[in-house]
Amino acid sequence: MNSYRSSSKTSFDVVIVGGGHNGLTCACYLAKAGLSVGVFERRSILGGAAVTEEFHPGFRNSTASYTVSLLNPKVIRDLRLVDHGLKVLERPMQNFLPLDDGRALTAGPDSARTTASVKSFSARDAERLPAYYQMLDAAVELLRAQLLETPPADPRRLRDLWNTIKLGRHMQKLAAPVQRDIHELFTRSAGDLLDHWFESDAVKALYGFDAVVGNYASPYTPGSAYVLLHHVFGEVNGKSGVWGHAVGGMGAITQAMATEARRLGVTLETDSPAKRIVVEQMRATAVELEDGRMIQAKVVASNIGPKPLYLKLLADAPLPRELRDRIERLRVGSATFRMNVALSELPKFTAAPRDDGGAHLGSGIILAPSLEYMDHAYATARLEGFSRRPIVEILIPSTLDQTLAPKGAHVASLFCQHFSYNLPGGRDWRQEKQSAIDRIFSTVDSYAPNFRASVVGHSALSPLDLEEKLGLAGGDIFHGSLGLDQLWAARPMLGYGDYRTPFKGLYLCGSGAHPGGGVTGIPGHNAAREILRDGVQK
Repeated sequence: MNSYRSSSKTSFDVVIVGGGHNGLTCACYLAKAGLSVGVFERRSILGGAAVTEEFHPGFRNSTASYTVSLLNPKVIRDLRLVDHGLKVLERPMQNFLPLDDGRALTAGPDSARTTASVKSFSARDAERLPAYYQMLDAAVELLRAQLLETPPADPRRLRDLWNTIKLGRHMQKLAAPVQRDIHELFTRSAGDLLDHWFESDAVKALYGFDAVVGNYASPYTPGSAYVLLHHVFGEVNGKSGVWGHAVGGMGAITQAMATEARRLGVTLETDSPAKRIVVEQMRATAVELEDGRMIQAKVVASNIGPKPLYLKLLADAPLPRELRDRIERLRVGSATFRMNVALSELPKFTAAPRDDGGAHLGSGIILAPSLEYMDHAYATARLEGFSRRPIVEILIPSTLDQTLAPKGAHVASLFCQHFSYNLPGGRDWRQEKQSAIDRIFSTVDSYAPNFRASVVGHSALSPLDLEEKLGLAGGDIFHGSLGLDQLWAARPMLGYGDYRTPFKGLYLCGSGAHPGGGVTGIPGHNAAREILRDGVQK
């Protein structure tokens, strides 16, 4: 269903390299504006990291990205994704944090249940929750206001100057305490922030987990508070901060996007990897495919990361040495290890709540009981290549979606940190992969003793696999770290944070541009707007 044959067409107004969700989003907006658009994807399936595939006979699941919240409501509406079959179910409980001592902390399904659970650990922390949420909400409001805005690239340009002034005015309208809170969120570590707000280790772990998702860092690394914030600006079905499951897996999102793209006349090709982007007189003019075809284009938009774009597809282009050096220094590597597991039965957690009707099994299950645990996971990964006791989040989407597994069986998504792309001592991921799997399974078994025995099959993507299979440089799920030096106008580098590149007619439309990673559709949306703003000669 997601495979598309080569077409005979060899010229488009816009060629998009990479058929991930942002590339498809960009294609739809450009086609709606009347442009001829061709999307060329290296794999045999559209969707990039947001795809659903069978990984064991009879068991399907999201291959890499695995849960929904950040997908922008405007993109959902404009691309008619619901009309094309997208259905997102809310988790019956948002999060479940089992502890070694048999207790558990839960979040959701409503604020009253969350407060009651927190109170069982700390009455003081329960009292602090409303103020903490209020602080986050103020920062999220500012962040959301910037998501669909193009960051300034040149303050001498009137449009960029005006956008900067608008942001300054927005900040100026906020009360001084709110300004200070936002400053802390954008500069401090999540650990420092949470140590101020809460006293319970479990409560701090529950809210600190988001700071290390796809972030190869300790929760005490300065700037990790922003990564925490990056994961809370989303919504599901109009409910802010909620996470959910796309029925049919994450591929349901990109299948719906592909359906809209076809409706708009976009040419979609799979099994069509790009070899190079042709640049003539500092302008992108064509994309040469690995099969030898030359696809002419007035505009090229890249949905792949900045590193493979500049260092591979533009290897022969006249990119100034200083800019090439900066791209080489771009920090990539989210230290992520991603697994799908086929289960004969549901995990039985020793710390499971007894009164929730199994809702905890439909939540995000966080196996990381404290910030100290997360810090130690990072420290051992830095020394040894991957964590002795990794951070693991488990989702069991088959508790909500029975289309993914045979009757009575289940599938689980395991999202694991920290597993460095570069292993010390000359070790290779091809030899170390099973050791990493064993550590992950042992970690899960320590909370759910029946887990390993119930595994009937699995797939595993090491950081190297994520690079080789999905084209994610360094295995980085965000196309580049979400550090303060690589955000907003500096994503991927200062002077080119507006989706443009040093070459005329060449744009970034993927997660390597503002606002960064996650299945949002926002980079694709914003890049399309800038392409149309610059104009495409018909």
